[in-house]
Amino acid sequence: MAQNEGRVAGKKAFISGGAQGLGAAAARRLAEEGAKVSLADINLEGATKTAAEINAAFGEGTAFAFPLDVTKEEQWIYALEEADEAMGGISVLVNNAGISIGGDIEHLSFDDWKKVMSVNVDSVFLGTKHALKYLRQNQPGSIVNISSIAGLIAAHNSPSYNASKAAVWLLSKGIGLHCAKQKLDIRSNSIHPTFIDTPILDPLRQMFGKEEAESKLARQVPLGRIGEPLDIANAVLYLASDESRFMTGAELKLDGGISAM
Repeated sequence: MAQNEGRVAGKKAFISGGAQGLGAAAARRLAEEGAKVSLADINLEGATKTAAEINAAFGEGTAFAFPLDVTKEEQWIYALEEADEAMGGISVLVNNAGISIGGDIEHLSFDDWKKVMSVNVDSVFLGTKHALKYLRQNQPGSIVNISSIAGLIAAHNSPSYNASKAAVWLLSKGIGLHCAKQKLDIRSNSIHPTFIDTPILDPLRQMFGKEEAESKLARQVPLGRIGEPLDIANAVLYLASDESRFMTGAELKLDGGISAM
């Protein structure tokens, strides 16, 4: 598909955690529909590899890669500035980077609590704070924050993940209201996946084996299966596009029906 065609033709997206998993899938889907994409990740080698694959498929100059530790404010400032120069602007921010560390409230260490909150929540604050400068210059704009169904439904053994993803949910709403109050054509929404076939499931696969681990997870989903990265990438595409121009401060639940129970 030519770069001037597609549902997000002319859009310029910055994606944190873009080296693999949901970030890489979103980058490919946006590029497929005409956007330029910047993949930022602490794993620069992986981000560079994914960007090269996207350029091979959709043309040189479609994708770029930048180093980014999402917990470091100065790295956000640098990566966004570089991406703005490379793409000729930023009109879409996808705050995708995230981690999960297990442990119930009595056994989770304070250091692990702070690490999860820093990666999952501080990153959204820092990314949005510094990206708005560029989004203002490239309206209409869209901020897409990857939360989780775990931000809406709690579990007994994941307090840090539950709390961090719930924070992303409400922070997304506050950002949307801020932009509306400022009369900006910039929207902010969150996506709430359930179990998706990405590396975040690897600890379970190592514990039970791939088939048994995925079977255990699928039994918790009314649709009877775990999700695919493309399922989430399609939601990112919708929120990044002008098709969702009247949607802000909202959430998309992609959970196979779990929250309906």
